[in-house]
Amino acid sequence: MTDPRFASALSTHTDSAVAFEEVVTELRTALAGAKPDLLAVFVSHHHGPAIETLGSRLSGALGGGALIGCTGEGIVGSAREVERGACLSVWAGVLPNTDIRPFAVQAEPISDDTLRFTAMPDVQDKARASMLLLADPFSFPAHAYLDALNTELPGVPAIGGMASGGQGPGQNLLFTENDLVDGGAIGVVVEGDVEVRAVVSQGCRPVGKPFVITSCKDNFVLKLSGKPALTALMETIQGLPNDDQKLMQRGPFLGLALDPQKSTFERGDFLVRGIIGIEKESNALAVADDSIRSGMSVQFLVRDAASAGEDLTHLVRDHVGRVSAPTSTGALLFCCNGRGTRMFKRPDHDIECLRAGVEAEIPAAGFFAMGEIGPVGQRNFLHGFTASIALFRRRN
Repeated sequence: MTDPRFASALSTHTDSAVAFEEVVTELRTALAGAKPDLLAVFVSHHHGPAIETLGSRLSGALGGGALIGCTGEGIVGSAREVERGACLSVWAGVLPNTDIRPFAVQAEPISDDTLRFTAMPDVQDKARASMLLLADPFSFPAHAYLDALNTELPGVPAIGGMASGGQGPGQNLLFTENDLVDGGAIGVVVEGDVEVRAVVSQGCRPVGKPFVITSCKDNFVLKLSGKPALTALMETIQGLPNDDQKLMQRGPFLGLALDPQKSTFERGDFLVRGIIGIEKESNALAVADDSIRSGMSVQFLVRDAASAGEDLTHLVRDHVGRVSAPTSTGALLFCCNGRGTRMFKRPDHDIECLRAGVEAEIPAAGFFAMGEIGPVGQRNFLHGFTASIALFRRRN
């Protein structure tokens, strides 16, 4: 098999025509005449009207291929994160012996509590397929669609994010090689000899000890290992060092262990969900997830900048390892718009962690999202404060 080839280019020029020429010139040089099979494009709102035809112009200039793109509050390139100001980031992949199948989907209500999705991805071999997914947070119920994907295509990872930078319906833009798409979601199936490996860093670390949910109702945890849930939380807090107590008091999280076969847990074993309130009469905890159930193992978690950075670097290293040929590995990075310098003391944090994990500057692009999509425990979820990475490389 011929190795895949990847390239990326980023421009911060405020003139849209100049930015376009800069990224096209850089990508043509890096691809050395090869035609990309897949393009991913992320652009700030500063480029305004130019975004309307950006997809078709880039596809035409670079020789075709499927294209997915969206607007972002902040934009990511191979070596930097541009959180403010004009930016255009374009990523290209040459993917030998790999099928790329684009899809677009809308959600249509058929009753007060039932939705119909207009399309499902075309997957032929679930063991050799992954999906990239971009969606509009104001017009598309990503939670419900991911549930449908988990049912229809179990075990097929979906990685991506919710377009950002707009404050209401119609302000975030999705586009393909055929230009703007009217809301909903767009994506591609990648199936074949190039694998897309998902790395989802939720940025939390466990504290205290694991519990088992012994009583719950809807999204309320009533008892943990036989104790009132609020009592278990308070006892956990009291047993922590002072710094961790402060983190828990600022915002505690609950990690849901999705693999019922495990009794000891490691990094990445939990689906992180916020504790959003308490019910004093029953000493219950309200969790931002309605899939909790009795018998599920859980553990309290804390999140801070140090643990988030460590988690991301180590997960990349554990899942991918050192990259010896940087241009034969590519990455798309979807990080929460609450990360960046809002969370970390230095700029370019997440892309630097990615580079540290693979020990190379691989071609990369991405954006700061209003929700990040990625799998945990073989199921796809919509996350917050997460870095979700799609790593492309030759399948072993």
